[in-house]
Amino acid sequence: MHKHLIQQLIKARTASRILNIISTKQKNAVLVTLANLLQKNTNKILKANQKDLAILPADYAMRDRLLLTPERIKQLSVSLLAVTKLTDPIGEVLDTTKRPSGITVTRVRVPFGVIGVIYEARPNVTIEVASLCLKTGNAVLLKGSKDAFCTNTILVKLIQQSLQLHNLNKYSVQLIDPYDRQLTTDLLQAHGYVDVVIPRGSNRLIQYVREQATVPVIETGAGVCHTYVEKTANVNQAVQIIVNAKTRRYTVCNTLDCLVLDKAITKKLLPKLALVLQKYQIQIFADKFSYQILKKYYPTSLLNKVNPDKHYGQEFLAPKLAIKTVINYQPAIAFIQKHTSGHSEAIITHNKKLANDFINNIDAATIYVNTSTAFTDGFEFGLGAEIGISTQKLHARGPMGLTALTTYKWLVTSQGKIRAT
Repeated sequence: MHKHLIQQLIKARTASRILNIISTKQKNAVLVTLANLLQKNTNKILKANQKDLAILPADYAMRDRLLLTPERIKQLSVSLLAVTKLTDPIGEVLDTTKRPSGITVTRVRVPFGVIGVIYEARPNVTIEVASLCLKTGNAVLLKGSKDAFCTNTILVKLIQQSLQLHNLNKYSVQLIDPYDRQLTTDLLQAHGYVDVVIPRGSNRLIQYVREQATVPVIETGAGVCHTYVEKTANVNQAVQIIVNAKTRRYTVCNTLDCLVLDKAITKKLLPKLALVLQKYQIQIFADKFSYQILKKYYPTSLLNKVNPDKHYGQEFLAPKLAIKTVINYQPAIAFIQKHTSGHSEAIITHNKKLANDFINNIDAATIYVNTSTAFTDGFEFGLGAEIGISTQKLHARGPMGLTALTTYKWLVTSQGKIRAT
């Protein structure tokens, strides 16, 4: 393991012991100060962000994720203040039991300690992750991508400045060199230094972490999201939901990737949907049945025949949409079960029985009924800023807020009890 990383990890462990015992008032004060520093340093942050953007090609797919604007920086400040209003979970008594032996057993919520977060070109993650880790008393090492190096560097400096202004250890939040790929592997195998690693990003990143990690990992990020429109659905409502799920933001993990349609509703739905989607220049990959309908209503330059092996089960993160038509509900369920990444799946229907069946049969972190998948988000779920969206089942699932960054320890008390032989 690289010596410099070991030094960073040791500093993080030392800082975590201090964070573990500071008050909620102290934590919130740091976040309020950071919110103010972001606003005061908006121009500096934007200049750093422009340096990152200038290096990248104009057609860089993740450009929108990397881009910061005055409005987005303001929103980061708002998110920090929102976290200060959230209940601090540390020290929460989960349960207490008086045992027949005379001992009292209590479970108390505590921080993990040191968390590593690996993520791609999303500088907002730097602030969101830091705020949640600080609120829960965890030290964090941030391994952002080189695409956002200048932006992440100034953001971490402001975080550390805020910590120091409140006489706290600045090494509570550190940035790992993004240019050395070996450091990613080292972080994933840092036994005794890191308590958990959380990757946020593409399926390729998640797969790499799965293969390399020997420390505990919470997988987040990759989302292949479907919306199934059943034949009883309200067509106008379905169009609104589909357009929102697909076009709100292309580069986020809750974006619609594949539209699944009952054949009985396609002739009513697709002409109306085509009229709206072409305004957003959405590239469609349609199966044979839907292609025959769409070719009458959709621009030839944007309409393609689907390649099932390439386009189904694909997280596009772009203005692209695959379409699959089915005879009825059963093959729709089978198709989604085969291709889901376990992130967010939706059904649009007026059939309550099928809606309930969908809820019970689709294995995903979030299930939607007559609702856009765009709502899979920590803010929308009332969690404040989120650490990510977990697609696994242990130790957290779905949008991860404060409690997902904690564990617990047992407290046992008595009046001098000893265990009988």
